[in-house]
Amino acid sequence: MSRQLFSRHSRLRRMGRWAITGVLAVVAAFAGGFLWFADSVASLQPPEGVKADAIVVLTGGYQRIDQAAGLLRDGAGKRLLISGAHPSTSPAQIQKMTQTPPDLFSCCVDIGYDAIDTIGNANEISRWIHDNGFRVVLVVTQNYHMPRSLHELRRVDPVTVYIPYPVVNSDLTRKAWFAEPDVVRILIQEYGKVVAATIRDWTGLGSAKGLRTDEKSEATGFRTIL
Repeated sequence: MSRQLFSRHSRLRRMGRWAITGVLAVVAAFAGGFLWFADSVASLQPPEGVKADAIVVLTGGYQRIDQAAGLLRDGAGKRLLISGAHPSTSPAQIQKMTQTPPDLFSCCVDIGYDAIDTIGNANEISRWIHDNGFRVVLVVTQNYHMPRSLHELRRVDPVTVYIPYPVVNSDLTRKAWFAEPDVVRILIQEYGKVVAATIRDWTGLGSAKGLRTDEKSEATGFRTIL
C-alpha cells in the first residue's frame, strides 16, 4: 500500500510536483517583478522646468519637504500641501526648517495632520485637491516610494493628473544597487508593499483610510497659520 502511495505515478507524488512547480513559479514571478521594480525606481529622475497647479509632498524625510518647498519658491506650483505631518510639529517649525519666506509660507503652504500612512496620504491629498479645484499636481516623495504613492493616489482620485517628482538620494543608475544591503532591503520592503496593494485591489478587499480622523477638526485637518 505504501509503495503505491509513494510510487512515481501516484496522486501524492503528482500533487507534490505541482506544489513545488507552483512555489517556484511564484518565486520566479516575485523575483522578476522585483527586478523590474528596482530598475524602474533606479531610472526615476525629477523632471526639469515642470509646472503644475499645485505641489504635494508625502512626509517621511527632511529632503522631501525641503525639495517641495524649493519647488514652491521656484513657482512650479501655486500652492503646497505637506501631507502626513505629526500633530506635534508646528507650522513655524516647518517654515524655519525649510527656510521658506514667511509671507510665502503663510499664503501658500497647507499642512495636513490626518494621514498616518501612504493610504492616508492619498485620501488627505485627494480631499485637499478637490477642496481647491486643482487638476495637475506635482507629487514629491522618495524615488523608491513613488510607485506606491502614485498607485494609491490614482486609485483614490483617477481624475487628477499626477506628475512624479522623485527625491533621489543617490544615482542608482551609476552604482551597483544590488551590492548595497541597505538599498536592497528598502527596495524589497517597498516592492512587497506594492504587491500587497495590487493584490488588495485585485481581490476587492477594503482597506483602512489611514487617517487619524474622518472629519476635519481643530486638532487636525489643514493648518497654515504661523
